[in-house]
Amino acid sequence: MLKGHQSWLFENKPTILAEATVVGPFEGQGPLANDFDIIHGDLRMGQDSWEKAERTLMEEATKLAVENAGLTKEQINFFVGGDLMNQIISSSFAARTLAIPYIGIFGACSTSMESLAIAANLVNSRSAKYALSSASSHNASVEKQFRYPTEYGSQKPPTAQFTVTGAGASVIAQKGEGPYVTSATIGRIIDMGMTDPFNMGAAMAPAAVDTIQAHFRDFRIEPGHYDLIVTGDLSKVGYEIANDLFKKHHIPMQQTVYKDCGMMIYDYEKQMVQAGASGCACSAVVTYGHLLKKLRNRELNRILVVATGALLSPLSYQQGESIPCIAHAVSIESGVENT
Repeated sequence: MLKGHQSWLFENKPTILAEATVVGPFEGQGPLANDFDIIHGDLRMGQDSWEKAERTLMEEATKLAVENAGLTKEQINFFVGGDLMNQIISSSFAARTLAIPYIGIFGACSTSMESLAIAANLVNSRSAKYALSSASSHNASVEKQFRYPTEYGSQKPPTAQFTVTGAGASVIAQKGEGPYVTSATIGRIIDMGMTDPFNMGAAMAPAAVDTIQAHFRDFRIEPGHYDLIVTGDLSKVGYEIANDLFKKHHIPMQQTVYKDCGMMIYDYEKQMVQAGASGCACSAVVTYGHLLKKLRNRELNRILVVATGALLSPLSYQQGESIPCIAHAVSIESGVENT
């Protein structure tokens, strides 16, 4: 199953049996609104804190994914999830509600694909019959923790990004119709010495390119193998840097279509999002909402999703540390029945 140095080949083709996405009101005003299952009209979602609202997002997405799979939570062997809150409390408290054996992970905004890779690995190796993966973020809770509270009204530079309010979840099974997860490449930490939490795209771009390079090297393929390669939340600034790095390293990305989830979820002309979107939910809801629908409709056959994450904390920032970054890649194919 190990392919090359840092990749997994899922020979049993674990199937994405079902998925679900839940988003906030701002995401519901964007161009992908029709691809989401639930759109909340209130950022608080009936809760008395932003953090509890984020937990609600996670609970709703995971429960709906299990329901869409035609299963009960008692049939799920493992729940793999993470978020951006301290000690991943959104996922942990959602796991308390779900009462499913739980593997909590933190990959910052790369968590969506990290959780999917681990869940697929569990199923592929027959360590689980069904595994649930999920990731979430909430604009008000994340901005308060990592930058400034939204209600503070501080001015942000053009390089800043807007945290997505939402959660995405998927149920991975040993058998079923596609799409199925075919491989994953686990990224390594790349730290270019950047310290600005308002320029995450520039910090994360080298990690995204490094993981994509490793994926091509481990599987001995080129970009044209995929109909679409999408990074997580580099947004405008990071996307441009990534394209420059592809040229520098002679990676022929012109063979395929390259997009970024952070540039897809919002309408730049109507919504004030600076450089674009960020957050665990960014790649989670774009992948589980928009991209999987295109795979199920056979508009796409083979995609590579490269979720990116900045592994800083308020503590590390206060101590003057630079921002270590990572990216995890997962390939998903439309495919025929896997029995």
